[in-house]
Amino acid sequence: MFDGCQALVLNADFRPLSYFPLSLWSWQDAVKAVVTERVHVLSEYDQVIHSPNRALSLPSVIALKDYIPVARRPAFTRFNVFLRDRFTCQYCNLPFPTHDLTFDHVVPRSKGGRTTWANVVTACQACNLQKGSKLPHEARMHPRTPPQPPSSLQLRENGRAFPPHHLHQSWRDYLYWDSELEG
Repeated sequence: MFDGCQALVLNADFRPLSYFPLSLWSWQDAVKAVVTERVHVLSEYDQVIHSPNRALSLPSVIALKDYIPVARRPAFTRFNVFLRDRFTCQYCNLPFPTHDLTFDHVVPRSKGGRTTWANVVTACQACNLQKGSKLPHEARMHPRTPPQPPSSLQLRENGRAFPPHHLHQSWRDYLYWDSELEG
């Protein structure tokens, strides 16, 4: 009934907790946070829910009352590697959907390479297969950007380049995307 009524969640500094994926809570979690007074309601949907003694407009934008510090060092995950590299193969420089990406060890594990931020890059399946277990100079394939650990800020900024397909009108004042705004 209210399934399309997710709430955009902002930190206490009025920035989204994350851009990619966009920090959204279900309407149930948002209402629970409002009732327990953990958030400020900044915008509401037209839909109203009722309890025996209260009526409440569903929140569309909420801000946490307590600031959640951004992690200084992002977790090393496949998704964060893709986000660091902006979902672009570091060898052919073409963007791909997540399901068509792999990650490549610049120095192959068979040659002592480790699975770390400094040795892993995003690769499309074709480039990864072509490079195989060769060193970059052997394969004549060098990453476009040398791999290095990203900051949380870098991942957050990279996430801004990928707005979701659905943005409720009430969220637009709180989100800043790198794409062109609609008129």
